[in-house]
Amino acid sequence: MKKTLLYIIGTVLIFVAVSCTKDWLEVKPKGTTLEDNFYKNADEAFAGLVSVYDPLGTEWVNTYASKVGLLNSASDDCYAGGAAYGDQISWEAWNSYTLEPAVGPQDSFWGRNFTGVNRANTLLSKLDDVPMNETLKARFRAEAKFLRAYYYFDLVRLFRNVPLFTSLLSPSEFFSAEQASPEDVYTQIEKDLNEAIPDLPLSVPPSENGRVTTYAAKALLGKVILFQNNESRMAEAAALFEEVNTAPYYELLENYADIFRPDNKFNKESIFEITHTSVAIGYWDFPRPPAGEGNLLVQLCGPRAYAGPTYSAGWGFNPIIPDLVELLKGSNRYVGTVANIDSLEEAGLAVYEKGYQNTGYFMQKFAPLKDFQNSGGGDAVLEWPNNYIEIRLADVYLMHAEALVRSGNASEAQQWLDKVRERAGLPLVPATLENIYHERRLELATEGHRFFDLVRTGKAAEALAFKGFVANKHEILPIPLTELGNTKLKQNPNY
Repeated sequence: MKKTLLYIIGTVLIFVAVSCTKDWLEVKPKGTTLEDNFYKNADEAFAGLVSVYDPLGTEWVNTYASKVGLLNSASDDCYAGGAAYGDQISWEAWNSYTLEPAVGPQDSFWGRNFTGVNRANTLLSKLDDVPMNETLKARFRAEAKFLRAYYYFDLVRLFRNVPLFTSLLSPSEFFSAEQASPEDVYTQIEKDLNEAIPDLPLSVPPSENGRVTTYAAKALLGKVILFQNNESRMAEAAALFEEVNTAPYYELLENYADIFRPDNKFNKESIFEITHTSVAIGYWDFPRPPAGEGNLLVQLCGPRAYAGPTYSAGWGFNPIIPDLVELLKGSNRYVGTVANIDSLEEAGLAVYEKGYQNTGYFMQKFAPLKDFQNSGGGDAVLEWPNNYIEIRLADVYLMHAEALVRSGNASEAQQWLDKVRERAGLPLVPATLENIYHERRLELATEGHRFFDLVRTGKAAEALAFKGFVANKHEILPIPLTELGNTKLKQNPNY
């Protein structure tokens, strides 16, 4: 059977022990339950909803498939790094654009997102028959549709040509499934988000941090429209961003570095945040990944064999490329983005092992800070509590500015670009597309956005030529080789 059957075919077992956090996602392990006997009440429907959220924070330990780390490797923000060449083959394949159908991160991305799609489809297929409060049911349905849209947005950007599933399939239907057009996938993504928005809450109490809101859905919908590059729809995207940026729930933090601190989760700048925790016990010998609910990227990107102040030792992945470091100097974003480990060594305060592609510069936003290395009872390196903010306010400000410029309203766009630069301590510049794209690179550096921005703006071939990027090929990943046999799926062009 194809590995995709684990993600696509109607679920036989619902795993209840998923995505533990200190708040709403804290679900005690209860083993497994037959699907036919599940979804009998609101509590079981909620457990099913938690399972739909769960792949968001998945760090596949057997392949170290951190979404952010891999996207950084594919961009001009960072190198792959690690102990030596090929430490993690999938990271290096994307870093050096030596991708092949059987070599690269595509299996993990395919698995993570189709797992989410299947779980959303499972919940949506069951909700109508669950005896529960109708308003609550509508919210669960809206959250599942938002998440299905999120997973498909990743899939269509990463692979372009993917099958589109909005209901559960039998094994025979799976083998006859064909790839949908990207246009049809985007249409479904927008449909899901538009249907979700009315039934999502405007905000959530602290006990529900991590659950999506109306404004998260509007921000994602605006982003989906923006990324399709249809100039006639830029005003539509700008109107959605306007609603988010003028909502009373969000504001830019005064100190840029505070956005990313593990003790400042769900701050006023966070619109959609993916939860990690040190509470769930993490082990290396789990029968299937992930092991625990910590943020593995934190361990991956710390300096190797480090001994010194502030940081714990990591594994040396994602060293920052010096060109980006130079661009960040002179801005207060520098100290929130760059951990200059060489400067500590030169001062006699620290030593560390120089790994593959070492530059001496590491990611401060996801640094393994000693103050936050708390063990939940398993292996501490698997239990870093750092969250990841998938959508934050400055990102939406800059998308808003871009959409306004592209719809012919550069004067209105100026205020949103100005707000971001003022917070960074930089002089103001005109709201041109070039300036906005440059600002996105610096504001969102090492957060996993740069690769997608380069592709959608047509700048990838030039910016990534030094890494081996080939135009009309490397804008997307190959379809995993394991998914092609005995199916109607076709490989992406030039792979």
